Amino acid sequence: MFKAFIVGILIGVLLVAAGAWFYFTTGWAPVAVADPPMLFEKKLAHGALNARIGKGPHTDPAPVPLNDVTYLGGADVYKQNCAVCHGLPNEAQSNIAKGMFPKPPELLNGKGVTDDPAWETYWKAKNGIRLTGMPAFKETLNDTQIWQVSVLLANADKISAAVKAVLTSSAATQGSPLPVVTPAKK
Repeated sequence: MFKAFIVGILIGVLLVAAGAWFYFTTGWAPVAVADPPMLFEKKLAHGALNARIGKGPHTDPAPVPLNDVTYLGGADVYKQNCAVCHGLPNEAQSNIAKGMFPKPPELLNGKGVTDDPAWETYWKAKNGIRLTGMPAFKETLNDTQIWQVSVLLANADKISAAVKAVLTSSAATQGSPLPVVTPAKK
């Protein structure tokens, strides 16, 4: 009787695994940006992210001063590296952000991440978040730059008018636009 029960459990596990394999390999799984999320996708992704972030060391308080010099440095880093996806205050969402799943949060409009500690934002910016489009900046920005943008975002609801002005200035955030090249006619 017990042996039949164990065999039944093993067969059940194998059938579930085979069904999941069939679902993903035959094109039934929603993989396009416009598709709705899979069952439990958000719950599992957030749970895994929160568990991983909570596992590492937390630097609190941040190793940079909380002042306008730091916030201005963070604003510069943000405009050059983050704004294309996360947006600038009072500006429309970029075409890149419109085409992403999950949608990147608007970090400077509304609540953003002001309720997250700076160390958590630092971890996300440094390491990136898989399957979200959030890149890891540990190879392109130094620790000070990542901390500057992290404390800027953690304190975005408390920044001075001068820092807000830098974030809302209409200067290009990604450098000069590339020239339009039209194909040669044959």
